[in-house]
Amino acid sequence: MSVLAFDYGTQRIGVAFGQSVSGTARAVCVLKARDGIPSWERVAQLIQDWNPDLFVVGMPYNLDGSESDLMVRAVKFARRLHGRFGKMCYGMDERLSSKAAIEQVIENGGQSKHTAIDDIAAQIILENWFSEYERQAQLG
Repeated sequence: MSVLAFDYGTQRIGVAFGQSVSGTARAVCVLKARDGIPSWERVAQLIQDWNPDLFVVGMPYNLDGSESDLMVRAVKFARRLHGRFGKMCYGMDERLSSKAAIEQVIENGGQSKHTAIDDIAAQIILENWFSEYERQAQLG
């Protein structure tokens, strides 16, 4: 299956694409958002271009596992994706994905404060989702 993943934020939304066959993902782009709302036309274009079977949205839990203030908005975004485009949408714990994205950018010679990391965070979220999906399938 093919999946489009989103790292939701109020100003930027990172997007990544991946395939379950390989269990890998790649960063696609960063969408600008206005108070958490992207250009739905741009989202529709991405869906047309990548033709995913489903969506994964990063769920911003606090480090202690409690729900963050942003969680309600991320869930609303996920519901809108499902409602507008009629594809299943799964949530994935995104704790530490931004930190891992920053480390990856620095490791590759970039400077995290001058580079948008949201698409890389979406890639990490999706790779983690693939790992969890595979683990659940093996237990299944």
